[in-house]
Parts: sequence; structure tokens; C-alpha cells
Amino acid sequence: MMKKQSAKGKLKMQKPVKLEEWKSAADVEAPPAPSPLSPADRVGYAVVGLGHLTLEEILPALASSEQSKLAALVSGDEEKMQQVAGQYGVDPRNCYTYEQFDRLADNPDVQAVYIVLPNTMHLDYTVRAANAGKHVLCEKPMASTPAECKKMIRTCEKAGVQLMIAYRMQFEPHVRYMKSALAASSLGKPKFIEAVNGQSSANADQWRLKKDAAGGGALPDVGIYCFNTIRYILGEEPEEIFAYTYSTPGNPLFKEVEEMVSWQMRFPSGVIANCMTHYNIHEARTLNIHFEKGRLMLDKAFNYSGQRLKMVHAEEMHQLETEIGIPDVNHFATEMDHFSECILRGRKPFTPGEEGLQDHLIIDAIYESAKTGKPVKLKLKSVSSRRGRLTD
Repeated sequence: MMKKQSAKGKLKMQKPVKLEEWKSAADVEAPPAPSPLSPADRVGYAVVGLGHLTLEEILPALASSEQSKLAALVSGDEEKMQQVAGQYGVDPRNCYTYEQFDRLADNPDVQAVYIVLPNTMHLDYTVRAANAGKHVLCEKPMASTPAECKKMIRTCEKAGVQLMIAYRMQFEPHVRYMKSALAASSLGKPKFIEAVNGQSSANADQWRLKKDAAGGGALPDVGIYCFNTIRYILGEEPEEIFAYTYSTPGNPLFKEVEEMVSWQMRFPSGVIANCMTHYNIHEARTLNIHFEKGRLMLDKAFNYSGQRLKMVHAEEMHQLETEIGIPDVNHFATEMDHFSECILRGRKPFTPGEEGLQDHLIIDAIYESAKTGKPVKLKLKSVSSRRGRLTD
């Protein structure tokens, strides 16, 4: 029987500690001091899967979160799990093997589950988490097929739990600046977008290169950042896609999944987006928007940190290139705290399951175009009405 666990009550927002003013108007104003919830009031997460992303990014991010905390671990490697539990102070009683996962239903310390597993396992663990009464934050890509996405959405709705897909770029301040600049229209209308997200691969046994674990190659893993971020910035959905895929013959890394995908998207506003993702190049992550009167160029666009944003435009007889200084934030802490606030306030998250479903429809269209050599027309409904509110 499902034992639905709710958060500990209404969100008790803490006011920032008031500090004396000391900077002049000539300098950039400092942001407010952090104002975290007390540990007892934060949302407890069970993190499922202890691979690179969890150990290198997510667990450290939880340590800097203001509304979220690590409450439990789930892994198929008990020895590694006990080592990690010791490092992060997790009670051994809150460590679960995959077979013990359903026992989370009886753990009141856990209100949410963060699924960080190979893509083809997302459906199963989302369903199990929802049936245990836990809210679900699921890594991208959401699943393997649109049908799996729809089942995840239905299951969470039926169980009365929140479902959010971890699209960290929609919480990234440089990307949000690009969206606001587009809305302000100071550079005129956007006309053309370029996006590249590529990296190198080395281990043929890594799950991302296995079809039955990843569901695909570079496209669903890192290519998804390109079109998801573009969709967010433009606020519209592509209506036509044309694509190519390529894998180097004889390369043992790409026996099961594609090495490279290149595709174009045409949007109703007339914007054309040219995108590429690759599993066998030196790391490259760029996002450039060309406007009528200038352009925005984001280097290291899809990195976890270190983004650099430049604006180029003309002013009288000069062409100006300006670097837009925006402080980094921890993408994972930001998205987890957003989800925690949604749980505590009973709100829909900004990147709900419908957002993940939309991307899978686009992935299918890209693969279909690459297979047939023909453009694929899309009739996608906007997901804006299904989004929750994104607060600053």
C-alpha cells in the first residue's frame, strides 16, 4: 500500500540577514546573503544512482542547497554506497539497494527522489517512486520513448506527486539573460541560432555507449541541451526538422549508438537553428544568437560552470563587443531548490514531465529525418500552460 509522504508543512522562508551597506554605487551591488531553511524544514532527497554525475556534481550541490538536503542513497554497489554514506553523513539505515528501493515508502525523512540512472531505467524508478508516494526529479533525457514519458506523467498525476525533469540550463543565469534580451528586442528580432554540444568518448563499456541503457548516443545525452535551451529562449516550438547522423566505420565506441548528429530546426517566427552534437571531438559547447542588430555569443554554454557571454552590436561608427558579467550559480543546487520550493508550496515545477515528453517527440523527429533523408514536419502543442512559475 502506498504511504504518501508530504513535505514537513508550509514553506518557512527565511529572511536574509541584514548587513550594513559598504559599497558605493560605482560597484556592482552584492546579492543578498544566503538565507537557507533550517535543516529540519528542508526537503529530503533520496539520490538514486552513484555514478559520475551524482558524485561529482549532485551530492556536492546538495551541501550548498538552501531548501534541499541529502536524506538517503540508492545504489546497486553496496560497498561504494557505504563509503559515500560515510563521506556525507548519511545514516546507514537510509541506504538502499535497488531491490530495497520500495522501502522508501516507509521513510519519512525522504520526500523526493532524484533519479540519476541510465536512461532506460528512468521509467521503472519513476513509477516505483510515485507508488511509494515520493516526488520525482528525473535526469534528462526523461526516458527512452514518448510512450514511456506519457506513462511517467500519468503515474505521477495518479499518485498525486510532483514530476520534474532536470533541465538545469533553464535555471542558468546567462541563458536566462539571453531570453530576457530577446524579449527586450534591443537587438531587433532573432534570425539565426547556432548551438554545438560535443565531447570525446573513450570507454566502449560505458553505459552511454550501450543502446539498451542509453536509448541513443550523443543526441539524447548532450544534444538535447541544444534544442531544449533554444526552445526555452525562443518560447516557441519547432515546426520542421532536417537531420544527419554519422558514425565512423569500425570505431568500437559507436557500434550501438550514433557518434554525431547535425540538424536544423525551423520555427514559426522564421528563426532557423543550426545544431550539432558529437561524441568524438574535443569538448565544444557554444550557443550564438544572431539578431537584426547584433548577436549574443555564449561560450562554454552547456558546461556546469564558467559560462562567458558576449554581446556584439553597432553604435554610431563603432562595433562594440561587451562581455556581460554574470556570477555563476550551482546549476544543480538551483534546480533542486526550485523543486523543493514547488513541493513545499504545492506548485507545479517549471520543467514538468510535459517538457521532457516534448523533447522526446523532437528526438524522434531528428532520428526519422536522418533515417529518411527528408525533412519532418511537427505539430507540437506549447507546454507553457503546463509549466509552473520560475522565480528569481
